[in-house]
Amino acid sequence: QNSMVLSAAIFVTLIGLIIYLHFVKIDQESLLVIGSLGIQVTSSYASGKESTTFIEMGQVKDVVINEAIHMQKVIYYLCILLRDPEDPQGVSEVVPLFQSSKPRLDCLIEVYKSCQEILEQRKTAPQSS
Repeated sequence: QNSMVLSAAIFVTLIGLIIYLHFVKIDQESLLVIGSLGIQVTSSYASGKESTTFIEMGQVKDVVINEAIHMQKVIYYLCILLRDPEDPQGVSEVVPLFQSSKPRLDCLIEVYKSCQEILEQRKTAPQSS
């Protein structure tokens, strides 16, 4: 009887670990910005599964570094601000990036500068109809 309880506990623990690795534990995050197309955000999980999100460049209003206070500590994170379709000057949604990896501020600044260069090139380039 004790061995059945122990076996069941081990089985439940293994199933929980597999679910955690497959759906929760993010191993790597990447950001690909293509000025003429959009922004692709990819998360690779510990199990090998990948999740990709694509945001069209027409929806992107800006990329910013935001800050939050968490447990008496200031945390910086990169965000994409999406345009509000009803109000061109407004923001409809804030999409946080690198939530799992939480890179340091100096790393975020490098990514931010690269994103701003691409966004600036897009603004100065002549728009084709």
